Amino acid sequence: MDRVRLEPITWERLGDALAERLLDLKPSDGGPWPKVALDGAPAARPGDLAARVHEALRVRGRSSLPVATDGFLRPASLRYEYGHEDVEAYYTGWFDTGALWREVFGPLEPDGTGRVLPDLWDPVTDRATRSAPVPLAPGGVLLLHGPLLLNHWFPFDLTVHVSLSPGALRRRTPESDHWTLPAFARYDSETAPTEHADVVIRADDPRHPAWNGG
Repeated sequence: MDRVRLEPITWERLGDALAERLLDLKPSDGGPWPKVALDGAPAARPGDLAARVHEALRVRGRSSLPVATDGFLRPASLRYEYGHEDVEAYYTGWFDTGALWREVFGPLEPDGTGRVLPDLWDPVTDRATRSAPVPLAPGGVLLLHGPLLLNHWFPFDLTVHVSLSPGALRRRTPESDHWTLPAFARYDSETAPTEHADVVIRADDPRHPAWNGG
């Protein structure tokens, strides 16, 4: 992170700036749907940023669809197969990447239907949500948000990483979830999202973010 030059910005301006950038984003696969990652630990609240970008795109006349990876968790019997605090399982096996490929990215291939399943599994009831697919108009932007996104070979056209220092991550993560912290330390070491994401946002102070300007 020290090698990345960061500039102060407000969350409102950040949502607007990202939306402006997305207006000109061309899908690398030649299809009509740009795909964006909003990556960050739950404590970094990437879903809040996705909601801001979604609204900023809306007022600019561009459709978008925020999709949370939490809606694509694997069943509890698989997530907790090796215990309720297994770091390896959280890092590699909590999210149903196969379903994300099939239900989210598949419909957005160049010859796809554009009908995206917004969620598949409810972690509270541990049952299928039975949600209906949502149509995303040509030119609409997929805003996939959640943790550890850059670990997978998803075909993103832009990647945004909301970063927290280890201290801020620990402070802002509920104590009951501190067992996940080694997974994020491993993510920083192995995947280096602050080096590889197109846009990096430092959110240690939730009131005063800073970013690299993309």
